Order: sequence, then structure tokens, then C-alpha cells
Amino acid sequence: MKVTSRQQKRETRRARIRTKISGSADKPRLSVFKSSKFIYAQLIDDRSGTTMAAASSRGLSGSQIERSAEVGKKIAEDAKAKGISKVVFDRGGYRYTGNIKSLADGARNAGLSM
Repeated sequence: MKVTSRQQKRETRRARIRTKISGSADKPRLSVFKSSKFIYAQLIDDRSGTTMAAASSRGLSGSQIERSAEVGKKIAEDAKAKGISKVVFDRGGYRYTGNIKSLADGARNAGLSM
């Protein structure tokens, strides 16, 4: 019987998601990474391989859900400053609930469309 860890399962899901989505300069990929303490978001242009904007919850106070929503707002503001209004959401293999959903909702409320 093959035993796989939680992280190996997430990496498998992440790879499966990444085969289906890709970002471009006009519609970048909003990639999310979650550690045990912080959450990070990046706008990535996969065609040129560059990160257009980034935000994290480091230095923010409040609950994890509140900090995630704040990161979503920050990344949306950075995107609007660069003239980007549409993104492709990449949840990174995480379930779309809790912090991930809060980040996406914060970005949507700040004006990004996914």
C-alpha cells in the first residue's frame, strides 16, 4: 500500500490545476501559497515568466481570515495600478474555503474579476 503525505497530495492537485490554467500579460495568474502562519499572493505572467505583483500577510494584524482578505485587497490594488482588471485564480492545490476564499473575496471586492 502506497502512503502519500498531505503535502504530496497537494502537489499532485497543484500540478493537475496548472495543466489547465495559465496567465498572460493582460490576464495574469493570481497564485496563492499558504504556510502555517502567513498567506502569500502573486500575479504571474506565465508567458514571460515574470512576477508582476506580490503581497503577503507578514506584518498584518488580526485573524487569519482578516489578514487573507487584506492580502486580496493589496494584490487587487497593485493590479489596478498596473492596469489589470481580470485574473485567473490559482488556488495552488488548497481547498477553496477559509483563507483561500477570503483572499479571493477580498480581491473581488477591491475590483478584480476572476
